[in-house]
Amino acid sequence: MNSLKIDLDFYADSIKEVSDEMRAEQYTAYPIFIAHQHTVKIGELLLNREELQTQWSINVSSLEEFLEAGVIKEDRKDYFIKHYKKSEDFMCLFVVIPEGANFVFYPYPSLKK
Repeated sequence: MNSLKIDLDFYADSIKEVSDEMRAEQYTAYPIFIAHQHTVKIGELLLNREELQTQWSINVSSLEEFLEAGVIKEDRKDYFIKHYKKSEDFMCLFVVIPEGANFVFYPYPSLKK
């Protein structure tokens, strides 16, 4: 997972800019960024690892798309919202690995103490 941290620090400014735009344009209050090394069928490709010569690709999505796709069940929506960290300070990641997937909130490097 160290390779993911390296890539996230490299991608942080781009991810933050997209997150800020999504919220400013009221597309979603809950941006979700999918970190993956293989093809995933949710979200829109934002940062391609092959083009950028990195280890991880990032797709951009939202709580609404995750609900629509059934990744987050409707009865878990309030739980997700309650635990969602401020997107001004953290990127919400859905990290997909061969063993499964999980949500991670990763602080933007410029905000790390």
